[in-house]
Amino acid sequence: MGTMIDHVHAPDLHRYEIRDDDAVAGFAEYRLPDDVHVDFVHTEVDDAYEGQGLASGLVAFALADVREQGKRIVPHCPYVARWIKKHAGEYDDIVDWPT
Repeated sequence: MGTMIDHVHAPDLHRYEIRDDDAVAGFAEYRLPDDVHVDFVHTEVDDAYEGQGLASGLVAFALADVREQGKRIVPHCPYVARWIKKHAGEYDDIVDWPT
């Protein structure tokens, strides 16, 4: 593990990544069901990086990026859904809960 943790949007892979130097330490995958929504479907952090709060930082980065793009979030991923509920009110204006 290096010391340079960074968050990167990898649109060609449809995911946001946690990078430790050049290694991918975790990611949040999404799909684009239409021109308005970013549907988060899965978040994963490598076992070697668990317990460091990296997934939380990644979700904060990803949701801020979606907001900046003027799009809306659909949190199918259980982790993303819990994170949004934990940060109640911060993203209500851009979340469409799955039915």
